[in-house]
Amino acid sequence: MTLVLDPAHQATILDHARRAYPEECCGLLLGVREGERKRVLSVHPTVNAWEPDPDSELDRGNHSRGDRFRIDPRAMLAAQTSGRATGQIILGIYHSHPDHPAVPSECDRRQAWPDYAYLIVAVEGREVTDLRNWQLDDHQVFVPEPLVITDAAAGLLPSP
Repeated sequence: MTLVLDPAHQATILDHARRAYPEECCGLLLGVREGERKRVLSVHPTVNAWEPDPDSELDRGNHSRGDRFRIDPRAMLAAQTSGRATGQIILGIYHSHPDHPAVPSECDRRQAWPDYAYLIVAVEGREVTDLRNWQLDDHQVFVPEPLVITDAAAGLLPSP
């Protein structure tokens, strides 16, 4: 599959990542499936609702919103409901990695759902340094998923 974003959606995501730094930002990507493409039609920034959960082995250790994120289930339900009204589905999740590469962590992998796109923004000192898209394969391993930035007037543009 290929994730397709327009420049305005990309700008919303990158701006959210810069503003959230040094914490991870997070949000939802809604849109439609078109054959082998996931076309993003709306971006839903959410609050990073991560709080340590003493019952979760993923939260053990010295963690914070600087290296963890959680989307409140109510925000996900609200996005699903609003998307349904316009024929959109949740295509994936985006989040940032402050001062780390745009590569999924073990925590990201263990919380990931199949078929979703996972767009990760690397941010260093409020500057975006990378943007990559991933998908969980059948073996529960993240593999790169193509990302295309479109401009309706100019057609396809290369991703950053």
